[in-house]
Amino acid sequence: MNLESVFLRALEPSDLSLLIEIENEHEFWKYSNRTEPFSEKLLKDYLEQQHQDIFQAKQKRYVLSDIQMSLLGFVDLFDFEPLHRRAGVGIVIHKDNRGMGLGKKGLQLVDSHCREYFNIHCLFANIALENKRSLHIFESCGYQKIGIKKAWNFYEDSFHDEFLYQKLFD
Repeated sequence: MNLESVFLRALEPSDLSLLIEIENEHEFWKYSNRTEPFSEKLLKDYLEQQHQDIFQAKQKRYVLSDIQMSLLGFVDLFDFEPLHRRAGVGIVIHKDNRGMGLGKKGLQLVDSHCREYFNIHCLFANIALENKRSLHIFESCGYQKIGIKKAWNFYEDSFHDEFLYQKLFD
C-alpha cells in the first residue's frame, strides 16, 4: 500500500457495515470500557450525528482511507477542550490492514489536522500497558509517556495499568 495516498475523510453512510464490524470487535472492548456490542440502529444514529462540528460535539471520528475510498481504520478525537486547546486521540486499524504503517500515518494526519484547523496545543492518549503495538505507534509519532494509572481498568479477571501519553505542539 502506498501510504502517500492515505488520507482522513468523514464517515459516510456506506461505512456502516465496517463500522459495526470494527466497533464490535470483542478484543477492543476492554480498551473502550464496553461489555456488549453496539446495535446497528445505534451506529446508524451515530452516523447521522457526524455532521456536528467538533466544537459542538467535543468529539470527532475520521476514517483513514485511500484513493479507492476504502475504510482502513478510524482516528478518533475525544474530550475536545477548545479553551485549553487539547483533545484525546485514539486509533484503530481494520484487522485486514494492520502491520502496514497505517497507525503511524493516521496519527501523523490527525496531528497535522488538529494543529491546522483546531489550534490544538496538546493531544493525549490513554494506552493499556499490554497494548504494545499502540505504545510503539504513539512513541514513534513523538508522544511521550507522562504517567501511569495503576490498576486503572479491570478486565480478564484482573486489574491493568494504563499509560498516559501526550504530545505538545508549539
